[in-house]
Amino acid sequence: MLSAFIARPIVELKSRDKSKIESILAYGDRLLVGLSHGSLRVYRINEPIDETQAHDGQAAEDQKPLSSPKQNAVDLMREEERFSKYKVERLAIVKEANLLVSLSNGLVSTHDLHTYELQETLLKTKGATDFAVTSNIVKDPSTAVPSIVSRLAVAVKRRLILWSWHDSELSAETAEHTLVTGIKTLTWATGTKLIVGLTSSYVLVDVETSTVTDIIGPGSIGGAPGQDGGRFGGVGVSTISYMGLGGAAPKPLATQLGEGKLLLAKDINTLFIDVQGQSLGRRQIPWAVAPEAIGYSYPYLLALQETRGTLEVRNPETLTLLQTIALPNASQLHISQPNISLAHAGKGFLVLSERCIWRMAALDYDSQIDTLVDRSRLDEAISLLGMLEDALLKDKEGRLREIKMLKAQTLFDLRRYRESLDIFTEVSAPPERVIRLFPPIIAGHLSAHSDDLQDAQETKDSHADHVSPDSGSPLQSQEETGSRDAALSHTSTDDSKAEKIHTSNSSSDRARPSHEVPTLEGKDLKAATAELRPFLVSARTRMQKYLNPDGTLRDSQASKVPDISNVQEAQELLLAHAPGSAEDRRQQLAETARLVDTTLFRAYMYASPSLAGPLFRLDNFCDPNVVKEKLIETGRYNDLVDFYYGKKLHEQALELLLKFGKKEQGDEIASQLAGPQRTVTYLQSLPAELIDLILRFADWPLHVDPDLGMEIFLADSENAESLPRQKVLNFLSSKSKALAERYLKHVIEELNDMTPSFHQKLVEIYVQGLKEDAFADETARSTWEDHTLSFLRSSRNYQPYKALQMLPGDNPRLYEARALVLNKMGQHRQALEIYVFKVQNPDKAEDYCNQVQLAENSSSASAVSGKRSLATDIENKTTSIYHNLLSLYLSPPPPHKPQWGPALQILAKHGARMPASSTLELIPEVLPIKELESYFCGRIRSANTMVNESRVTCALRSSLVFSEESKLRLGDGVPGGNGGRNRHVLVTEDRVCGVCYKRFGGSAIKALPNALRVLQQVILEAMALGRMEAAGRCNDDVALIRPVYIRFIRIIDDGIL
Repeated sequence: MLSAFIARPIVELKSRDKSKIESILAYGDRLLVGLSHGSLRVYRINEPIDETQAHDGQAAEDQKPLSSPKQNAVDLMREEERFSKYKVERLAIVKEANLLVSLSNGLVSTHDLHTYELQETLLKTKGATDFAVTSNIVKDPSTAVPSIVSRLAVAVKRRLILWSWHDSELSAETAEHTLVTGIKTLTWATGTKLIVGLTSSYVLVDVETSTVTDIIGPGSIGGAPGQDGGRFGGVGVSTISYMGLGGAAPKPLATQLGEGKLLLAKDINTLFIDVQGQSLGRRQIPWAVAPEAIGYSYPYLLALQETRGTLEVRNPETLTLLQTIALPNASQLHISQPNISLAHAGKGFLVLSERCIWRMAALDYDSQIDTLVDRSRLDEAISLLGMLEDALLKDKEGRLREIKMLKAQTLFDLRRYRESLDIFTEVSAPPERVIRLFPPIIAGHLSAHSDDLQDAQETKDSHADHVSPDSGSPLQSQEETGSRDAALSHTSTDDSKAEKIHTSNSSSDRARPSHEVPTLEGKDLKAATAELRPFLVSARTRMQKYLNPDGTLRDSQASKVPDISNVQEAQELLLAHAPGSAEDRRQQLAETARLVDTTLFRAYMYASPSLAGPLFRLDNFCDPNVVKEKLIETGRYNDLVDFYYGKKLHEQALELLLKFGKKEQGDEIASQLAGPQRTVTYLQSLPAELIDLILRFADWPLHVDPDLGMEIFLADSENAESLPRQKVLNFLSSKSKALAERYLKHVIEELNDMTPSFHQKLVEIYVQGLKEDAFADETARSTWEDHTLSFLRSSRNYQPYKALQMLPGDNPRLYEARALVLNKMGQHRQALEIYVFKVQNPDKAEDYCNQVQLAENSSSASAVSGKRSLATDIENKTTSIYHNLLSLYLSPPPPHKPQWGPALQILAKHGARMPASSTLELIPEVLPIKELESYFCGRIRSANTMVNESRVTCALRSSLVFSEESKLRLGDGVPGGNGGRNRHVLVTEDRVCGVCYKRFGGSAIKALPNALRVLQQVILEAMALGRMEAAGRCNDDVALIRPVYIRFIRIIDDGIL
């Protein structure tokens, strides 16, 4: 069992002393003992040497001086023989009022705390059976000033009488409550609420509101009518005598448990309640015998068994019996209240019998935890750690985490895998420690099973070969394994003792003999692996908070001033604390991340191989060698490619795709990798930095399926668009001109790349294709020619003179291309000569002229919008493109002959666009006038159109002028709008000019159309300034009135508009 307290007698009555100990009171370093004949003995308690610190050895004894005398536990200071005429049944103090309260012969009396002289006997308390005192700090609700309020509650049969002190001053009024039955015990729950134990039940009394609340409980504690009597049908053990039901009724007991919880006990029935009197719904304490007294010494629940002469120490959370201390004839417990002394807070309490007083010295809490762990009472250790405050323990969080991991490891050995892994996840256990519990198929070389099997094999070989005693034994190997694990355990370097405890705990289960290690296989291994995966996923998620995908620390960890909490949280992921440098911590975190991901991969491959693929599509730290071996063994080549991609092992992945891509579709292995499709998809996902690798492995897809292979460079993706285009073009040009032409078209038309070299290269490819004329049929040649002409016509980024050098003038297939290049060079007459004399197509020649004319019209920004120009208006203008075409038709160079038909069509369609004088000069005299009818009709029609348009425009402007003038004269007819000449303006002494803000006075003013009044002088100055600025004669005086002028112009504009 646990050794939480050590009993040490401090007061023992001598055999010749006939008196008996009836009551005690301890406060500060004083111990008051009330005797049966009415005397009061005052002892001084000497602080004892802490014997609990030497529980691991004799160090404390060695440090004691050899000559030092033995110190008494207490020294008798004085004895008040006339303190009372009768036995002193109860003692308490009201420290703030400097009072000692006693109960003797059914009366409560008050004494001076220092002289112990009687001050007053409270006559109202005649027949009192018990009393209780409490002191609390209370803030005044009106002033918020804190004060100490002490209350004395006395039980007199059925009456409850209350006295109170406010800052050592006794209140004149006393409160009194009458209850249904006689009062047996009193216990303060809070500063204002009192638990009253009655003959048959318990009630909760609020002394401020005078409300009484019944407490419903099991059995003899009290309950509703008809409720059964608990475990013994309402009959307690104490009521059963030897001859029958003739014993005394059990005493109702109550004690505070801290944090607003209380325990009620009567006979063997118990009830846990809160300060409101409501049940907490907890199970009863399994007492075999009704206790004589109960108490709470932080953090334990105490029960004194007088019949057995023992003191039971229990955990108030689990109700487990932790220690039984033999105390012969002990009858009472004395635990100092918090408002009197903190002696109970880990320092002990007092137990008394009629002849002896024991002081219960508490052991060090760390030692108590160690004892529970050594005896495998892990749940009790966890519960005790949860109740204790951080200041009472060395590294509470670390100890609690370590013990929970030991509990999880124990549950794992019991094959309760889900509970075990849930605890491991809750405490964020180091992944290495959890992974060691699994066999090599999951944990690899880290498995503890492999070490045990190896040790067993070595043991077998040593016995078989009769190895000399100097060689290592199995026990030694186990110790080496345990010490190696202990070196990696999560220990604290600041405390050697804690380090020793942590090391032994963490390695205790791993360093045991091999036959105790449970063998995981079959269904057990599958079940354990299924529970391991959530733990690894959780650890993996926590790793991502500290590590980038490339293995570097995130900014918060790599900063010069790291967050201490983050560093500690990161170290929890490690089995051993990393050194202080960020680089060492990064290396250990990276190794742990690699272990977690590799183990998760093994778990997936063992239990659910289909889940391994999604793992590879995420950033991971899996060991490439392990993954490669497993996936090749199971034939999961597609997952292997995904893994290579995630690890950026692109060359290995592409070699694997090339290997299986060249196999036939019917192959059983990796049929999904057959063909170039998978290779193309992989190459499309690679970034532009790997252009050399892309071009290296793009050769085979382009050879097998050019259309599919070109998707590597033509895909609508960021990777394809960011590839180095010159490198790609050089590569495709070496393969095929058709591929290069397709890529250039995509770059120029789809990506809108205006690089001149690309445009020039595409022109060269087009011209070279037309020269070679290596087309499969006439349709292909026609398509290629159309693409060539379209690009020469639309592109503006190639160099025309270089293109012209590639176009010979004697190749009929290049006539139109040469004409388009001449057009880019501005040599329109030469281009028209090709259409007229070589191509001999008047329609194409006319289309060419139309396009040139449209281009000139769109680029002419100086032309007035909406005005049509006649040839008579621009006699001095440069010769029109149509004029050039007409001259080629009518006056061709030798040996060509005039072409009257096309010339007359040009005159009929476009005669109005050509100067009349130069056009008529080109017409030969032999041409009949009748043939020129369409030409003259067109010019006359165009002139009439211009005249009619001018007339219509003039009429519309006259109508607009009339409308505006009518508005100015007659107004617009809108309420509040312009009133025309009929409007009036009211000028008062307060009105000011809307421009210069001067008062009008007797000056001349003008009213603008927008109803604004302005001084006449302002208008004159503004007009003068405008004329001076127009003439360029501005000076400093003009600059002074310029802002006024600008404001005036804006107002005028707003008024007119």
